[in-house]
Order: sequence, then C-alpha cells, then structure tokens
Amino acid sequence: MADQKIFAGPRIRRIRNAKGLTQTAMAEGLGISPSYLNLIERNQRPLTVQLILRLASVYKVDPHELQGEARGSVAALKEVFTDPLLVGELPGDQELIELAEAAPNASAAVIKLFRAYREQAERLSDLNELLAREGRATALSGARLPIDEVHEIFERRPNHFAALEEEAAAFTSVLDPGDDLFGALKAWLKREYGIVVKVLPVATMPNWRRRYDRHSQRLFLSERLSPFDQLREVAMEACLIRMTVAVAGEIQALKLSTDEARRLARFELGRYAAHALMMPYQAFHAAALRARYDIDVLRSRFGVSFEQAANRLTMLQRQGASGVPFFMLEVDNAGNRFRKAGSQGFPQSRFGGGCPKLPVHVAFTQPGQVFVEAVEMPDGAEFLCIARTLEGPQGAFSERPRRTALLLGCDIGFRDEIVYGAALP
Repeated sequence: MADQKIFAGPRIRRIRNAKGLTQTAMAEGLGISPSYLNLIERNQRPLTVQLILRLASVYKVDPHELQGEARGSVAALKEVFTDPLLVGELPGDQELIELAEAAPNASAAVIKLFRAYREQAERLSDLNELLAREGRATALSGARLPIDEVHEIFERRPNHFAALEEEAAAFTSVLDPGDDLFGALKAWLKREYGIVVKVLPVATMPNWRRRYDRHSQRLFLSERLSPFDQLREVAMEACLIRMTVAVAGEIQALKLSTDEARRLARFELGRYAAHALMMPYQAFHAAALRARYDIDVLRSRFGVSFEQAANRLTMLQRQGASGVPFFMLEVDNAGNRFRKAGSQGFPQSRFGGGCPKLPVHVAFTQPGQVFVEAVEMPDGAEFLCIARTLEGPQGAFSERPRRTALLLGCDIGFRDEIVYGAALP
C-alpha cells in the first residue's frame, strides 16, 4: 500500500456525508486541515498510509473500501458506452472513474440495465431470425430503437442521394481544392465562418474523434485519427454547414418518427456528403470502371482509405451513370454490426448475428489481407464477397487496437466486371 497512490475523494466524501460531518469536523478528527481534506475529496491529493490508518481507527473505515472499488465498474461502464447506440457519447476514462466512484449505485444500475437490454436484444435477434425463416411478418417493427429505424430506412433504399451529390459538386467548384482538399476546407471554414481546425493530442481527446466548440469556434480533431479520417471529419463538418437545406430536405423525405432518429440520419447524411466531396461522382465512377472496381487502385488515386473507397462504391447508383450495385457491411470479431450500406437484396437479420460463412469473419485471422469468396445463401442467391480488416483510431502503446472487418459484395452475376472475380474458381 505504501508504494501505491490511492485517490479516493468521492468515497471519503460519501463516508463524511453518511456520518453527518462537515469538512472541518472530519479534518479535525483526522488531524489535518480542512483545506487539505478538501483537496483529498477533489482527488487532488492521495491518501497517505497514516491517513488510512487514522480513518480506520477514528471512523471505523475498512481500508479495503478505499482501494480498487471502482475498477470493475469502470470496465463494465466502458462496455456500456462502446455499444453502437452510445458510441457517439463515449466519455473519457477519468469521467467513467468519477461516475463509478461518486455514484456507485447509479453505475451499477446503468450496468444492470445495459445487460438486460443486451439480453433482450439477443432474444429478439433469435426470434427475428426464426420469423424471417418462416416468412412471417412481425409486430417487432413497431418497437424499434431510433438507430434501428435509421438503419432500416437507409437499407431499404439505394445508397444514393442525388441532391447531396449535386451540392458536393457545387462545393468542389467553390473550394477549387487542387491536390489539398484538407487545406482548402480549413481555409473555407476560417474564411466563411471563423472556425479554426485544431488537432489535439491523445491526452486531451482520448476518446472523441472530433468535437466542435461553438463558444471558441474551434473544431477539434483527435491525433488518433489517420489523415484520411481527419479529412473526412472536417469534410463532414463543412458539408453539414454548407448543405443545411439539402440535408434537411433529405431527412424530411425519410419520414423518420423521432428527433433522435433525425439526429442520427443527419450524421449519416453528413458522412455521405463528405465522401461525395472527397471522391467526386463523375471522376470516381470513371476511375472505378477503368480499374474494374479495384479498391486499392481507387484509394491511392483519390488519397482515401480502403474503407472510404469501398463505401463510395456503394453510392454509384446515379440514373444513367450507375456502377455495380455493391452492398457493404462492417462488423467486429464478435459479429456485432457497426454499419451497413447499399444492402438491397442481401439478407441480414435486424439485430445482428451475421452469417459465419461470410469471409468477413475469416479476415480477422490475417489482418490487412483481402479475401474473395463466393457465398451462397439458403434461398439459392449467390454473392461475390470481398473482405478485409480495418484498423480503428491509433491507440497508445499499451492500448489494444480496435479492429473491425469490412465486407463488400455484389450479385455473383457481376463477377466478370470486377477485378476480384478472377480470384474465384
């Protein structure tokens, strides 16, 4: 214990409040000044061995209560906030520690509620798959979460928004970015709205990808992000500012039922617009045809990531200038689905549970390698599927990297139009 610094401010405060003591009274009993106790309660000073022994003798506090109480809760709370429904609200480690220590009962309730939610979601997934196999409609559609509603509406329609494509083309003309879209976007935000883009170190933004401070008019980006992802975050912010009317029109056309669903849809449309700006439709479509949809060729030509180029391929559905109708799926090693796009004609259960035959699961065994397979579904439909792992934001040396896998696929009938078709027997 002598070698370990123990910061237990919220616990000391709870003990004091439970005994009905003021800071002055408790400090007197411990033989320290009220100001020093105040610093301890604010986690600005650690507990010394002498203070721990004094707490035990004067206030009958078990020393073990002051060590490691929140560790299990913090780990469980991290699991809660990495759920796709809450990932946009992910707090930092210090905030989770403060929550676990200052409100342990509330933390336990949140964890219990989350585990019950996950259990019910798994049961609904099993039921949904059973009903789907039997060809029955289900009343479950009326009990959707906002994120489910957004996913289902986006997945029922082609992944193409003509109005946003037109806005992106017009925005490109205004920016005239040349070979430096990132610099052009930063200059435009500063010139038109006084917004300054600033990249912050990991210690300052351990979990956020980007954050906009309206008071200081600064857009903060995490240095964890790759240059490709930093560009997309800035492009999203710029597109959502410039294309307010067009985005609002698309949201209205989607006929979403809640404000939260509309907020999530706005985010998805902002991401779509960012891709349209980074990879202009006409140029990208022409390059895709020439390269026979080789993602690595396209990513190099447009200076984007593998995931961004693959995502853009699902958007090539302009009338009179369409490409192969691709679908895309992103999952983690446990099968949890993060994103899905352009998925018309590709069966997938509503709550997850991806097919284990898909090469997306094999991809985790050899990170960075591209796998190509033909997949036949139970109804006889065949798909050409390309899978590859993706690396998440760069972590520190001691952190385990977040890794997902991306699957891009299309009907097997398009195999001769795609470079990957040659890999099939």
